Amino acid sequence: MNTLKRRAALQASGAYLPADAVQRRKQARSLQVSDSERANPVCVIGPGQRCEHSLVDADLNRQLFVYEQGVRARFASVVGTLKQISAMQHEADFVASAQRIALDRLDYTLPEALLGRAWVGGLDMRALHAHCQFNAARQCVKLAPTEQTSWRQRLPLQPELIAACGFHTVDITPCADGRLQGVVPYVFRMAQSPNVWVKAYAGAMFDIETDMADWAQREVERLSGAFDNLPGASGDLNYLKIAVYHFSSAHAHEQGCAFHASNDKQAVESAQARLDELRLAIERTYGRGAAPAVLLIGVDTDLDSLRIHLPDGDGDVSAYRYVDTAELYRDTVGLSAAQARELIAARVDDAQAMQGWGQGRGQMGAGMRRLVLALAEANLSQIEYVIHHHAGRYQTIGHDEEFICAGEAIPNVQLRNLFYFAHLDTVEEGVADMDVGIKIFSGLNVRNGLAVPILVHFCYSSRVPGSRDRAVARARRVRDAIVARYADLHQRGFIACQMAVSDRHGDERCAFIDDQPADSGH
Repeated sequence: MNTLKRRAALQASGAYLPADAVQRRKQARSLQVSDSERANPVCVIGPGQRCEHSLVDADLNRQLFVYEQGVRARFASVVGTLKQISAMQHEADFVASAQRIALDRLDYTLPEALLGRAWVGGLDMRALHAHCQFNAARQCVKLAPTEQTSWRQRLPLQPELIAACGFHTVDITPCADGRLQGVVPYVFRMAQSPNVWVKAYAGAMFDIETDMADWAQREVERLSGAFDNLPGASGDLNYLKIAVYHFSSAHAHEQGCAFHASNDKQAVESAQARLDELRLAIERTYGRGAAPAVLLIGVDTDLDSLRIHLPDGDGDVSAYRYVDTAELYRDTVGLSAAQARELIAARVDDAQAMQGWGQGRGQMGAGMRRLVLALAEANLSQIEYVIHHHAGRYQTIGHDEEFICAGEAIPNVQLRNLFYFAHLDTVEEGVADMDVGIKIFSGLNVRNGLAVPILVHFCYSSRVPGSRDRAVARARRVRDAIVARYADLHQRGFIACQMAVSDRHGDERCAFIDDQPADSGH
């Protein structure tokens, strides 16, 4: 049994904590929560209060925590390992010894070229650190099918439920902020599937034309009968677009959405406006009634609780008409499952009927209401996950991402603050997302002497001739454009790019493409 396997077994038993974990970079670089703020989470475990909700799947929470710890351990081990290797770089058998240490502690080797020339000018620690970040990410992708087996089928929002609610596709656009990278499996407790799409944009400002094209593709598939055999489906199925903004309840003016300058009002109103624009664009192009269903959701990234903004009878959402799952948890934590569900349903109906600025035109459809109730109930488990495993509020409430993923998200790995994701086909169209990401990592990495690791990743279809070659060419264009846009950082060794591709319909996942830009010194 190798070292990583031994660690995994110990982690599962709760007996192992990586030695590097207590010294992780987040302690020095991220805004911490004060004792007074930590004393006011959704629920406080103490005398007479256990914070155990009747609707929460505690076993699922334990499995998700074991998975989270395993993923984070891969990245937490990097700095300590590289420090150990750096201390021995002038020994006679340095290369062989360094590779043995890397294999034992990280389960992969380091580039021979970087190790072999260490005696001349010392180790290039920036390049080695970036290499390790990329390989840790690739390990997570490779092991995801087995490591996620225990909990993937336990997630409550499975494809069958989504279809039963009347939706053939759920297209989710969270903000590119790394704190939302776990929004689907953790915060929403929604199972990943070919019918659940995630495309992150800075500030949740998705591209209207791109989303229209995605909607049109799925509508063609619907009309061709591609969804007729979807389990749980009944009658006509619709397309659902969800925009996810975020805010910080502890530090609203510092740790909200960077794209919107931590202005929560701007974040929610901008996301709502973008949904309205998408519906209007589709109706003007394809006819009245063609617009997809939409949902607006806010995430408190300190607690992982939700504000679910309710559509009205016309399908319109409002910034002022919503239910707050943190409040729902507090008000139902002592109730039986039946009582809690009854109260949650009543709160949703009360919100639908509200007057004033949030007043809508009629009530949402039965399928949407069922989905809203399922989302609200599922999120209670994530709230309790944060209560039991993160002391009620995340200790690091700001940014602590490990790398930037540019292009298309790497498959099957979604975890809070694991990476900053910029969905793009060209750097020009995603310039806002990339600039925000570089700004974040200038504080996280560059200020501390480390390079910004950027994984340029695109997907292809093995069913389409030449698709892989085109994905590689696209990755190369994006990589070169990143190097050109941030030329100053690149020339100083503070930009490290790695290209990778994945097959949508085959087994190849996050396969590295090994070539460097012509002017690269690494």
